[in-house]
Amino acid sequence: MRMLPGWRSETSRSGAGLGRHSLRVRLVLFVSVTLAAVCTVMALSTVLVQRVYLLGDLDQRVTDAAERSQGGLQHRAGGATDLGFLNERGHPSGTLAARFADGKIIAAELVTENGRHRVLAGAERAALKGIAADGSLHTRTVPGLGTYRVTAIGGDGVPVLVGLPMADVQRVIHHLIVVEATIASLGLATAACLSAVVIRRQLRPLGRVAATAAEVARVPLDRGDVAVLVRVGARDTDPGTEVGQVGVVLNQLIDHVESSIAERRRTEERMRRFLADASHELRTPLASIAGYAEYMTGGNGTIAPELAWRRVSAQSARMTDLVEDLLLLARLDEGRPLQRTEVSLATLVADAVWDAQAAGGEHEWQLALRLERPVTVVADPSRLYQVVANLLANARTHTPAGTKVTVIVETPEEPGTSQTPAPAGSGTGLSGPGMETGTRAWPGTGWCVIRVRDDGPGIPPELLPTIFERFTRADGSRSRPPGEGGGTGLGLAIAAALTEAHGGRIDVWSQPGFTEFSVMLPTADPPVWQL
Repeated sequence: MRMLPGWRSETSRSGAGLGRHSLRVRLVLFVSVTLAAVCTVMALSTVLVQRVYLLGDLDQRVTDAAERSQGGLQHRAGGATDLGFLNERGHPSGTLAARFADGKIIAAELVTENGRHRVLAGAERAALKGIAADGSLHTRTVPGLGTYRVTAIGGDGVPVLVGLPMADVQRVIHHLIVVEATIASLGLATAACLSAVVIRRQLRPLGRVAATAAEVARVPLDRGDVAVLVRVGARDTDPGTEVGQVGVVLNQLIDHVESSIAERRRTEERMRRFLADASHELRTPLASIAGYAEYMTGGNGTIAPELAWRRVSAQSARMTDLVEDLLLLARLDEGRPLQRTEVSLATLVADAVWDAQAAGGEHEWQLALRLERPVTVVADPSRLYQVVANLLANARTHTPAGTKVTVIVETPEEPGTSQTPAPAGSGTGLSGPGMETGTRAWPGTGWCVIRVRDDGPGIPPELLPTIFERFTRADGSRSRPPGEGGGTGLGLAIAAALTEAHGGRIDVWSQPGFTEFSVMLPTADPPVWQL
C-alpha cells in the first residue's frame, strides 16, 4: 500500500503530543501493571509461606529446648536458679534461659558464640517479664540481642523460660525478598519490552488502515475530478481479525464514497445539461418576443403590428408551456400528492385518441379495447390524460404522415402472459422507472396496460437509454412533418414521472418499423407482479 510522504511525520507529531493516551502505550502499561500485580502477589505469598514455615520450625526448636530443660532437672544439683541445662549439647549460640518465681526473674543467662554463658543485664531481663508459664510462644525484642521467640513452661520446680534468636529467620526472609524483587524487576522489564515489541508489531496493520483513512481524508472530495481512492491492502482485510474487519468496513465505506461521488458527478452533469437546455428553450421565445417588440417600437413597416402581436403571443404561450412543464416536474420531484379519484380507463384513453386524431389528421389512428370488463383506476384524471396525450403527441411529432398509430388498452388474461407480445426480431426494450433495462416484464392480475404503437422509423438504439430523461430529443433521428416546430424534450419525461407517481411503470420497445410505449397501471384490485 502506498504511503504518503507526510503521513509518518504528522503521525509522529500527533503521537508525541498524545503518546500517553495511545492504544500501544495503554496496552503496554496494562500488561506491565497486571504482571507487576501478579508478581507482587506471588512474592508476598512466597514470603509469607516461607516465614510461616521458618517461624514454625523455630517455635518447635524453642519448645524442644524448653522441654529438654525440664527433662533432666531431677538429676542435676543446684537450686532454683540453676541454668546448667544450657551446658547440654544442642543449644546453639544466642540461646537464652531464665528462671523466675512469683513473676520475677531470679536467674537469666545467654549462650555466647564461644559456648560460654553470660548473665543477662537488668534491661535484658526486663524484656522477658510478663511471660506466663503456659507453653505459649511470644516474640520479644531484647535490647542489644535482637528479636527472640520465647516460651515458658512450669515443671516440678521453678518455671523455666527459653528463647532462641529470630535473626536467622529474618535474614532468610530478607534475602528471599531481595531475590524475588530482583527477579520480578528483571521479569517485568523483559515482559514490558517484549510486550511493547509484540504490541507494536500487532498494531502495524491498524497503522496501515489509519494511513489509508488519512490519505482518503486528504482528498478534496468537494471539488474537481476525484481519482480512484486508495484501498486497504488485502493483507489487512482478513475478516478473522479485528483489524481486518475494520479494513473491510473501511473499503466498503470508500466504495460507497466513490459511488456517491460518481452519482454526484452524474447528477451535476444532468443538472448542468438540464439548466443549459432549459436556458436555451427559454431564450428562444424570449429572443423572439424581444425582436418583435423592437419591430413594433421601432416603427419598422416590414411586419404588420397585428402579425407581430400574434407572434409575441405564440412565443409567450410556448414559454408558458415550458415553464408549466418544468414546474410540474419540480412538483413531482418533491413528491407532492396528486388528486385521487376513480377514473374509467377506456373513456379517458378514448378521449385522448379523439383529441390526437383531431390534431393529427394526416396519421391513421386506431383504438383497441381488449377488456373483459370495465376497468377503473384510482388516479388524477388530468395528469393521467396528460400521460396518454404526451405519448400520442410524441408518436404524431416524430413519425411521418400516413403512419399508423394504434392505442391498445388491455388486462392480461393470466399472470405472466400478454395478449400482445413484442414483435419478433431485433427489438430493443428499455424499462422506465423501477424497471431493469432489457427485461420484458408483463403485469399480472390487478394491472392494466396502455400500449401506444406506431409503424414509423423507430427510435435509434443509442437514444433508448436516455429516452425518458429531460430535454431528450430525436430531431436528427426521427422524421417530422416539414415546417413543424420541435418539442422541448420534456413530454416523455413528464409521462414517466406521472406514471411513477401513480404507482405504475413505463417502458419502450423499438426497432425499425415498430415502436411501442407501454404504461402499466394498478387497478382498484391489489396488484401482483409476475416477471
